[in-house]
Amino acid sequence: MNTSLNLPFIPETITVHLGAPSEEAGNVTVDFPSYIKNAASSEIYPTWPDSAIYANIYAIISFALNRIYTQYYPSRGYDFNITNDTTIDQSFIPGRDIFGNISDIVDEIFNSYVRRQGTIEPYFTQYCNGTTVTCDGLSQWGTVELANQGKNSIEILRYYYGDDIEIVNDVPVMGIDNPAPGVVLRFGSTGNEVFSIQVKLNRISKNYPAIPKISPVDGIFASETEAAVREFQSIFNLDVDGVVGNATWYAIQRVYAAVKRLNDLASEGVTPEEITNIVSTELDIGDRGRGVRELQYFLNFIANFNESVPYIEIDGIFGPKTEEAVKAVQMLYGLEPTGVVTLETWDYIYRAYRSLIASLPSDYFGGVTEPYPGFPLRIGIELDAVRYLQEYLSLISTVYPDVPTPPVNGVFDEATRQSVIAFQERFGLDPTGVVSSPTWTEITSVYRDIYDGNQMSGTQTPGGVIENQNGGSSST
Repeated sequence: MNTSLNLPFIPETITVHLGAPSEEAGNVTVDFPSYIKNAASSEIYPTWPDSAIYANIYAIISFALNRIYTQYYPSRGYDFNITNDTTIDQSFIPGRDIFGNISDIVDEIFNSYVRRQGTIEPYFTQYCNGTTVTCDGLSQWGTVELANQGKNSIEILRYYYGDDIEIVNDVPVMGIDNPAPGVVLRFGSTGNEVFSIQVKLNRISKNYPAIPKISPVDGIFASETEAAVREFQSIFNLDVDGVVGNATWYAIQRVYAAVKRLNDLASEGVTPEEITNIVSTELDIGDRGRGVRELQYFLNFIANFNESVPYIEIDGIFGPKTEEAVKAVQMLYGLEPTGVVTLETWDYIYRAYRSLIASLPSDYFGGVTEPYPGFPLRIGIELDAVRYLQEYLSLISTVYPDVPTPPVNGVFDEATRQSVIAFQERFGLDPTGVVSSPTWTEITSVYRDIYDGNQMSGTQTPGGVIENQNGGSSST
């Protein structure tokens, strides 16, 4: 699971660098509870009051999760999650003895963490021993004094970190995947990964105003997102290509964490709205909706050129036939034929579609309409595909007056959106104002009918009632 897109979780394992970040030293990977037991046994004493021990272990857990959630070290090019350098991280001594009561408490609360109310990321629970070293965060020896005063663990944590501190319990445990998307995000990409970089770039732009704002933030990599990526790359000395590979992804993550001070006591925090998943991260048997329709559209197009891929009905339902087509495509491109559309499978399908479109002769589609561009068109996009859309709607509006005529300027503006909505309402589509593959297919179909002279006049609606010459009426 990609930690930059979802709610925090407890990792199955954590990789510790045995030294300062840039120091030549080994890494060790251990299960997360074992790491917390080791760090706690190295940091505090088992003879302390229970409430002090609980408060310190909560702080140790949250500190480690903050490092993982913000991709602190991977975003800086390191292959570990945390170090055992106590000047910047927390202690970890390989092979050390673990105190029994500390082990029991960790087993009880290892899947909990500290956060501020209204935010979702594990709070950066900075702490120090409070004697030889002092800091603005929690004082380890100070927790003992507070515990002896009768304060419980949450009261101790709030004493140091503020009254809005809370504990999140029963956090799910799962493995850490590669925190980067695994595919290059570029013009035309869609999904949660795009949504994530849009949110982050918009926040970064507050500190670096040269980065243009992206609006709307909708998970569609269009011209505004590309412009923001290019400016970000220029500012931070990356290759200015307008695409988000691993280097740009990690740079965005690193700068985003910095401007929001996520690795700081004064953290701005990450709100739930900033990590909302706008689409399913996978498509599988039983799924329904626009994403499935897009998938089916692409699969059928690929099937035109590959006999091994079966044709399927575009009904927005991920059933056995869609699964069969997905498996065929996965086999075609050397992927494991699971039938599940992961981000990797989707990327292969999308690139295959775009590659086929680019390789076909200009008259392949009869020269009347253009193929679906491969990604939804919506307000703010400026492309030739939008101009084609506006041309199609303009002709359609001559036959269907309830569809307003948009300007033909290649810019998806509000007038174009209203024309699209009217068309969608007229032809029984979901009136979103966004042109995904079902809407594009319907618009081009209606356009071709009119263009070929086969469309009935606007007053002859199928199933309507027309007057006959004798004053009666008849159904059509």
